[in-house]
Amino acid sequence: MTDNKIKINGCEYLIENERNVLEIARKAGIDIPTFCYHSELSVYGACRMCLVEIEGRGIVTSCSTPPENGMVVWTNTREVRSIRKINLELLLANHERECTTCLKNGTCSLQKLSRTMGIEKIRYKSTVRREMHDISSSALIRDPNKCVLCGDCVRACDEIQGIGAIDFSWRGANAKVVPVFNRKLGEIECVDCGQCARVCPTGAIVPKPEIDEVWAMIDDPTVTVVAQVAPAIRVALGEYFSLPAGTITTGKLVAALRRIGFDNVYDTAFTADVTVIEEGSELLKRLSEAKHLPLITSCCPAWVKFAEQYFPELLENLSTCRSPQQMFGSLAHKIMPDKIGKSNDKFKVVSVMPCTAKKFEAGRNEFTTENGRDVDAVITTQELGKMIESAGIRFTDLKDEDFDMPFGIASGAGIIFGMSGGVTEAVVRFAAEKIAGDTSTCKVVKHKVSDGITELTVNIGATSFKSAVVYGLKNARTVCNDIINGTSPYQVIEVMACPGGCVNGAGQPVITDFNTVAKRADGLRDIDNTSKIYTTLSNSSVAKIYSEHLGHSGSHEAHKLLHTHYSSRKRVRDDAFHLHGSVTPKLSVSICVGTNCCLGGAHELMRDLVAYINTHTLQEMVEVKAAFCFEKCSGKAPMVMINNDIVAGCTLEHIQKRINDVL
Repeated sequence: MTDNKIKINGCEYLIENERNVLEIARKAGIDIPTFCYHSELSVYGACRMCLVEIEGRGIVTSCSTPPENGMVVWTNTREVRSIRKINLELLLANHERECTTCLKNGTCSLQKLSRTMGIEKIRYKSTVRREMHDISSSALIRDPNKCVLCGDCVRACDEIQGIGAIDFSWRGANAKVVPVFNRKLGEIECVDCGQCARVCPTGAIVPKPEIDEVWAMIDDPTVTVVAQVAPAIRVALGEYFSLPAGTITTGKLVAALRRIGFDNVYDTAFTADVTVIEEGSELLKRLSEAKHLPLITSCCPAWVKFAEQYFPELLENLSTCRSPQQMFGSLAHKIMPDKIGKSNDKFKVVSVMPCTAKKFEAGRNEFTTENGRDVDAVITTQELGKMIESAGIRFTDLKDEDFDMPFGIASGAGIIFGMSGGVTEAVVRFAAEKIAGDTSTCKVVKHKVSDGITELTVNIGATSFKSAVVYGLKNARTVCNDIINGTSPYQVIEVMACPGGCVNGAGQPVITDFNTVAKRADGLRDIDNTSKIYTTLSNSSVAKIYSEHLGHSGSHEAHKLLHTHYSSRKRVRDDAFHLHGSVTPKLSVSICVGTNCCLGGAHELMRDLVAYINTHTLQEMVEVKAAFCFEKCSGKAPMVMINNDIVAGCTLEHIQKRINDVL
């Protein structure tokens, strides 16, 4: 059998499972520059930076060229270098180059490519007109002046999350990447997951910083400021300081936060343990009553918002538990002010999170009381790295320090919350102890259904149930549709928006290799494997909090502090988009263009209605609007509001009759 080989720069390499020439080159240690290529996204080939020369074919993009036996490739010829440089200069010409004040400074792909390719001046004139920043979102900032139309954000939103909240609009020189209907991010179906920001190479979309607000709290001598640290931070922060991916930096992280000025540093994994008790008890109750199954986890705020927007009929299936971040905020504000002799308004909680959606979650009305927010500010891993640098702290030289009590000791089960599948595993450990007394009799069989969906069959003595571990909201949509259709076999479903879980949150240090995510997860698993406390019920610190402040799981106080509820969320703010006709019409027709109505023919109805109005010169009589969700999704699509009357399953003939009646 002849080996399947390719020759690159004079050397032969075996073709194995690589999708393209680029992957083989990287396997061979040849770093072909890329800009729009991400291994977990589809191949797009827009930037033309990964050009190579193939004998007999000329110059092609290596990311979109499958390898073939006998192919001869040259990656660094004079012509290839020249074209790459021209392409890069064209990108830079239409890019706002205020690098020193850019939030992406230091991790920008354009910066890196400019340095490695020796760009010293830009020979082309910019044609970009400056646009305002979009700061409407509580989680993200969009700067259209830094967009180079690579499309990475568009593909991430569509292919990973299945939302399509942002896309290309217009054509040619007028082409832009914008949110739907050219609205602001805070006004559309964005769930704040930040995956668009994670893959954006230039800083056109970045996590919204809260560094200045946190410094202001710390600088106020009358305020006690405490930090809570999510599990995923301790295996990613080291990358910011050039340590290998997955390096466990828990002790240095605590020391750095104290030197920044935080009065106390606590572990969010502690309230992950509390979440296990509350959610595990909730699961066992639902299983015994056979009600509101499957139980779906509620730790991921991007997933919760997604469910509110697209699957409000499944909200009763969501666990009523708050996320560990919000449980901590509630407990800390309940316990600590009296303990330290401070009023609630002089006690501030700052979260260090891997996730941009946590910024949105902290501002939700459900987590705000008369005393203010339970969590006063949220900074990401990236933001913490910047604060450590600006404080002049040499992170790698710090000696390890321990978390503060009473929220400083967590089980291994709480730690693995930061990786996909961790919540399910922690709850299974809890269920095993509650049902059988220990975890030794628990048997779990895993089966990978698809990329992003893993099925678990759990047997604990006479009790058995099936669970699904899901990441990526596009996969979550599939699982939710199965529930609605009555074909889901699961009693428990864990959903995380980010591929791989919180370790791959949009607030983590920027990565170019998806293997980094696995290394971070391995770091959490290493902590779990070496932890002296394996299960939540073995954590005496958690037991003490219950005995002193909560009573028992499901108590009135536990429900008040640790649980919440969610409700249907309109997809876009209430006002509709004016599309056609007079602004003072005799008849106003608003057509819902939400997902369900689009599938039911809303776009076709709108097209036919506009054509009818134009044909009969009714522009001054009839106004057509695109609207989002009349909160009547249980009716037949498409939903249309004619003046103030909502019509389900509306047809063009129905609207024509109403027009004739009015006229």
